[in-house]
Amino acid sequence: MEPFASTVKILTGNLLHKQPSDCEEVIEKLFSEVSGLEDCPKTPDPQLEECAIQLWNWAVTKNVGATLNDIQKAKVRHVACTLLYCCEPENPTEGVIRKQILMASKTGRTWLDCKNPQMADNFLSLAVKSLETLYSQLTSRTDGAGDNTSSKVDVEKDLLRILSCQAESAISQGNNHEAVVYIQRCKDMLLRLPKDTVYLSLTCYNFGIDTYNLKKYEDSAFWLSQSYEIGKIKLKYAPGPEVLAKVLRLLATVYLEWDCQRFQEKALSAVSLANKECASISGLYLKIRILMRCGAADDHIRAGLNEMMESEVSLEVCLSAVKLLMSEDREVLAFEHLKCVCRRFESSPDLGTALVLHIELLLQRGKELLCKQKIEDIITGHYTGKQLTPQALTSLHVMLWDKASKHFETRDYAEALQWYNYSLSFFKAGQMEPNLAKLQRNRASCFLQLKQLEKAKEAIKEAERCDPDSIFTQFMIYKIAVQENNVKKAAEAVNAMGILAKSPAASEDTLLVSENVSSNLLSLAAQIALENEQQETAIKALESLCENSKDDAQVLTALRCLVRLVLTTIEKSERAVSNDNLDVLLPYLKMALQKVTVQSGMNVEQRTEEANWFRKIAWNSALQCKSSPDRMRDFFVLSYQLSQLCPSDRTLLMGQKTCLLMAAAATLELCRKSPHSAQTDELTQALEHIQICWEVWKTLRASGSFPLDPTDTLLLLYEFEARAKLNDPKVETVLESVLELENVDSKVLETIAALAMEPPAHFPLLCKKALRVALSLHKKQPQADLARCSQCVHSLIKLSLPNGVTEVEAHVLEEVWDYYEEAQSIIAAAPDDFPEMETLWLLTRAWNTGILLYSLAKYAEAEKWCGLAMSFIRHLGSLKESYEVQMSGLYSEILDRLDKAKNNFLMEE
Repeated sequence: MEPFASTVKILTGNLLHKQPSDCEEVIEKLFSEVSGLEDCPKTPDPQLEECAIQLWNWAVTKNVGATLNDIQKAKVRHVACTLLYCCEPENPTEGVIRKQILMASKTGRTWLDCKNPQMADNFLSLAVKSLETLYSQLTSRTDGAGDNTSSKVDVEKDLLRILSCQAESAISQGNNHEAVVYIQRCKDMLLRLPKDTVYLSLTCYNFGIDTYNLKKYEDSAFWLSQSYEIGKIKLKYAPGPEVLAKVLRLLATVYLEWDCQRFQEKALSAVSLANKECASISGLYLKIRILMRCGAADDHIRAGLNEMMESEVSLEVCLSAVKLLMSEDREVLAFEHLKCVCRRFESSPDLGTALVLHIELLLQRGKELLCKQKIEDIITGHYTGKQLTPQALTSLHVMLWDKASKHFETRDYAEALQWYNYSLSFFKAGQMEPNLAKLQRNRASCFLQLKQLEKAKEAIKEAERCDPDSIFTQFMIYKIAVQENNVKKAAEAVNAMGILAKSPAASEDTLLVSENVSSNLLSLAAQIALENEQQETAIKALESLCENSKDDAQVLTALRCLVRLVLTTIEKSERAVSNDNLDVLLPYLKMALQKVTVQSGMNVEQRTEEANWFRKIAWNSALQCKSSPDRMRDFFVLSYQLSQLCPSDRTLLMGQKTCLLMAAAATLELCRKSPHSAQTDELTQALEHIQICWEVWKTLRASGSFPLDPTDTLLLLYEFEARAKLNDPKVETVLESVLELENVDSKVLETIAALAMEPPAHFPLLCKKALRVALSLHKKQPQADLARCSQCVHSLIKLSLPNGVTEVEAHVLEEVWDYYEEAQSIIAAAPDDFPEMETLWLLTRAWNTGILLYSLAKYAEAEKWCGLAMSFIRHLGSLKESYEVQMSGLYSEILDRLDKAKNNFLMEE
């Protein structure tokens, strides 16, 4: 026990010096330490006893206010009480026992308050044992008989309280029989403790309430009966007639709800006894309820009603009785009693409540003619000083509108209008109120159905005056404008509806708009416009609906309709698709993509259906944009993005590949037409499309072979162009990938060569590499295309010897010489077919190179290149003679200069 005692002492010290807000962890540790201690041998320990007293006192001082919660208080008391019992000496003194009783009973009570009866039971049992020990000590004494008697009475009082707590614990655990045993012991003690009569009576009453709330009617009836019986044992100490009457009324209610037919006599007896104890309106009303539930004759019920009317009963209770009578199909009695009530409260300012109830009951029974007469009487009274209270008038308006709406639903518009007019009779001329605006809109709807347009316009004008910022008013204006075929007015109303839908007024509309009513109104407006062939107005309504609706499914439906309307316009125009029409479609499709993407309420099939529908529209629109690369790209990208929302298969992947290829091609075409400074973003976007397309193509190829598909070539061409114009060093890797293609086409290489030098790209080495491979491929053909071979050679020479150079390196001359040899072999293969101007170009370039070398005093090289140029003269046609004459003289001069240069060189030697 020493380590345990040391731990408890340390924890107790910690707890006593901590703020209540920081003590939860210490309390939990203490509670854990003493768990199971009840089964250990008892060992007197002054230190533990002192800890128990300190903990108890600390809990008592912290019980003031809300520094500790109920569970924490219970746990601290639990620990203190357990420690005290653990230290109990073999022969405890009276003082020790009294401490045990106090702690155990208070701890049990606290656990009960925490709704933990199992924990409470142990401490309540300890308290009872300690009480029995104390009582035994007191009875064994021989001196101080008077003090002993007083002390024994105190013990019995404590025992009664603890027994009642044990009964409460048993009730909360559903052990009703056990609770009865405890309470019976308490009843037996009342002869010696008469002053506790009221306490025990109220305890049983509380048990009756608890079991009644659990619908345990038999148990509840027992406890309520016990409460009343105990209260009658000693009237001097009874709870009082008001409380006993309350007990009896609840007892009667229990019998009523348990089985009224079976216990009708007991129920009537209990309520009658309650009314004798202390007459009250609630008791008289309860008696009427019981009589009706028991199926009593009208005379008996009438007698009960008269009894109630003779007391100081309120109008509210009287009307409740009327409603009760109607609910139990006592219609004759209900109307009879209602007439008595109206006479009784004729001068009351609340009489209108009874009159409105009368109208309500007449409407329920379908007595419309009599009801109309009553309403007209009320209207007359309203203007002759007998006005209804605001609450009664509001209730009447609700009933009138409800009746009118039911007639409207059955298409009896004239009858509906009459009931709305009754409601209008209670409003003053010029009155400003949103409800009046709603009433006028309802009247306008009736007039519209009755084809009375002028009256409808008058009604809606009044509605607009009362509540100008109502979307419902604008909708009615719109409907009237459509019926009058006033397109301008209808369009204005739709615009107003769109504005109001974005910022609803702080009126009745606020609640309704939050329920998506504004969107439904715009949808309905579009439908009405289409039915009346007002297409532009319908488009405005649908666009406004898309902007404001929170219902993604509704927006998608509207977008489908908008797309169809645009496509219908295109079909009817019988002209080529205009860019304007396509510009209109683009935002619709973008919004559709966003809605299908975020729509969480769709299943896979619905999402696929929506995405596929808009995907096909985007695809077909892209095909119509051949003259507009930017639109083509946007539509193809949208088509691809929509396809991503569909389950993937081979066909879909092929479509995605085509979309991305076309989008990349369109973007590159757009770059070719735009300034170089504006190309970076476009080219980056093209690369993104190309990279995604590579991934799609990779997946496709894994599903099968595509021997004739040009996708690899196209993707490499597009990637080369984009990277070349972005000056991306990876462009060389792309060329290598092209060269690794099976059966690479020479045309592809010629295209790459051109792209390598197309501004802003500048990759001459890559260009020459592509041209050399292309030339090699041309030469390998069974029938070489000499013109294309010649063009390759031409481009290679031009790249190696650009115009305007002032010096040429030896290795470049060697490279270009090889190209000239290629040119000579091409000419030799078909001398008659080689273009004369191409021969002249070769001649001129060789000659100019020789002259350049001559000017640099490189006479041997100059003679070589000029000689090369002279060799082309024989392949000239009509120009041969002219060029031979001019070049021969210059060539001779060069040879002379070359001889002199050689002689000078020898002399120097």
